[in-house]
Amino acid sequence: MLIDTNIVSYFMKKDTRSASYVPHLKDKTLYISFMTVAELYKWPFKRNWAEYKKQQLIQHLHSYVVLPYDDALAWVWAELVVKTQTAGKSLSWDDSWIAATALRHNLPLVTHNSRHFEEIPGLTIISENRDNV
Repeated sequence: MLIDTNIVSYFMKKDTRSASYVPHLKDKTLYISFMTVAELYKWPFKRNWAEYKKQQLIQHLHSYVVLPYDDALAWVWAELVVKTQTAGKSLSWDDSWIAATALRHNLPLVTHNSRHFEEIPGLTIISENRDNV
């Protein structure tokens, strides 16, 4: 399972929405994209976090296997971006890398923002957001 940034955030903040994802994630290997790490590393700079809080973030991320950038991922990303642009759709920079990571590794994407990803061919989405489906 590739876990989207919002789901990682829910678990980190102990957000009540995280409970609905527990059945999907239980006893599974939890992967995150390098892009999710980058997105979360922005928080301390945007919110002027104290050092102890930065360390909590780093510790929380040890719960996941980080899938790094590689050449094959870059090819998948490039094709995905061109296909979505050609179809008149747009993906954010962050979401495009996360979607490409899921496709590259043939993993379902667990997200609360299914609308961001719903029209990507070949991408399996798992979401409990009933307002967003």
